[in-house]
Amino acid sequence: MDTQGIEQMLSVMRSTAAQASGRSALPAAASDKPNVDFAQVLKNSIDQVNEVGKQADKTAEAYVAGDTNQNLHEVMVALQTASVSFQEMVQVRNRLVSAYQDIMNMQV
Repeated sequence: MDTQGIEQMLSVMRSTAAQASGRSALPAAASDKPNVDFAQVLKNSIDQVNEVGKQADKTAEAYVAGDTNQNLHEVMVALQTASVSFQEMVQVRNRLVSAYQDIMNMQV
């Protein structure tokens, strides 16, 4: 999962929060970063997790169907990779929701 775009988005949100609360903004070097399209970063991340899940399902289905090219070890690794990717996505979503709630609760 691409976390660079998410980190950039969180950096922008922190900078905005600092400006809203009257504290000094981030250094100029941090503001030189290109704009991040939050919706696109989120969509790409979800698509990647979805693709990993689909690939794991295909691997498991091939094993169950008796494909001799698949072994149990590869199937289990693929399923665990999909599970960890999904859990990571849920944690990122939880962090983003928490950041959003923090910003919404700020006194302006």
